[in-house]
Amino acid sequence: MYTVVRLRSTVNTRPEIRDTLKMLRLNKVNHCIVLNENPQNKGMIQKVKDYVAWGNITPEALAQLMHKRGELKGGVRLTDEYVKEHTSFDGIDALAQAIHAGDISMKDVPQLKPLFRLHPPRKGHKGIKKTVAEGGVLGYHGDDINALLHKMR
Repeated sequence: MYTVVRLRSTVNTRPEIRDTLKMLRLNKVNHCIVLNENPQNKGMIQKVKDYVAWGNITPEALAQLMHKRGELKGGVRLTDEYVKEHTSFDGIDALAQAIHAGDISMKDVPQLKPLFRLHPPRKGHKGIKKTVAEGGVLGYHGDDINALLHKMR
């Protein structure tokens, strides 16, 4: 699974990039979305690569993200009790494992918002105008995206 975090604004950008960010539901800076690995999502990520950071999320990082930043519609926090009541899973950790394995999608959990609103990273970004290879934070992180998500928890 991919996780995508928007890091830059869309001021003075092409309309195609703005539309792609809107399709990915990344409407604001520091919003995060979890996507399945398929050619359509990969193509959209490649189009907005200069505005986002993305990588492969681990089940543990997904569980932490859901514990800290998971929300239901209406601004209510996601809890273990809600997951037990409305799904067949024992808690958020089991739900995160199933989502990561592809057994269930986030759409199957009623009232769950598909995005996570993150804080700016502790100690700041290395730079939002350079890619990871150049020493910044934009682009493909691989498994290191989990460290960025931990900084933005």
